[in-house]
Amino acid sequence: MNVVVLGSGAWGTALAIVARDNRHNVTLWSHDPQKAQTLSQTRENPLLKGVHIPEEIRIESSMKCLETADAVVFATPSFALRETAHRAADYLTVGAVLISATKGIERGTHFRMTEILREETEGLCPVAALSGPSHAEEVARRIPTGCVAAAENFVVAELVQSIFMNEKFRVYAHDDIVGVEIAGALKNVAALCCGASDGMGFGDNSKALLMTRAMTEMSRLARALGGRTETFAGLAGMGDLIVTCTSMHSRNRRAGILIGQGKTPREAIDEVGAVVEGYYAAQSAHELAEELGVEMPICSMIYAILYEGAPIDAAVQKLMCRSAKHEHDESWV
Repeated sequence: MNVVVLGSGAWGTALAIVARDNRHNVTLWSHDPQKAQTLSQTRENPLLKGVHIPEEIRIESSMKCLETADAVVFATPSFALRETAHRAADYLTVGAVLISATKGIERGTHFRMTEILREETEGLCPVAALSGPSHAEEVARRIPTGCVAAAENFVVAELVQSIFMNEKFRVYAHDDIVGVEIAGALKNVAALCCGASDGMGFGDNSKALLMTRAMTEMSRLARALGGRTETFAGLAGMGDLIVTCTSMHSRNRRAGILIGQGKTPREAIDEVGAVVEGYYAAQSAHELAEELGVEMPICSMIYAILYEGAPIDAAVQKLMCRSAKHEHDESWV
């Protein structure tokens, strides 16, 4: 199968390596011709130091590489996905499967990533999402990892599963694409919160509280959008939440730590030096929750800190002093 990965960051590079391990013909595309040339010459992504990019992987900067693609993996930052999909549309073969490996919610439209792909390609190609606890640093080094391939029907999900699954990268098929994508976007918001908790010097109890209640909020929003609660007990939900909230590989957690230590959101993002998807997802999730009438107090707290300049100590106090609740509400029925 001819597989093209659009986006030459750490995650795109890691997925290109997985696809090549499965003996597909793989092209890794970069929007920057100079970066493409450098990667082609050095065969190493600076974000994955020590990981060799197999010689068989072609590295290109022209969209013409899409003309013979059977599968196209979108691994760009969420803010660049629409532009990339728009550019790609003119080169795609009808019926090529489009796979979003990007986690986020588009600002303004509140579209999920696969909704953007479907809109920009006018529905000419089947779409799927690949998500789960999968740090690129570990996937590229072939450390055992599990993900889900989600689509509206299992035929497409199982096709994506077959492209990537091997003895080091286990993939489960899933048909709740709404739940999988919402989980993938909002776990980054939760990781910001958990990082801030660590930065403030709070303990394991605090992190467990945040992770558990964030899971409830995530499932509430997903259900309001047509997703299923049980999705959040799986790899795309619980699995991705655990890894993103606890690992120093997580840019979102690292940014949160800096915010908890007193940095402004902008200072924290600049210091991390890479895209912090949770920053953008927090705004979209907050707006969606208000629009749909979904209660998401943790999300509201981090939104107020990130976008309204709310003092973090006061936000935590407000969150902890909310009125008494029953733990199990309708979202877990």
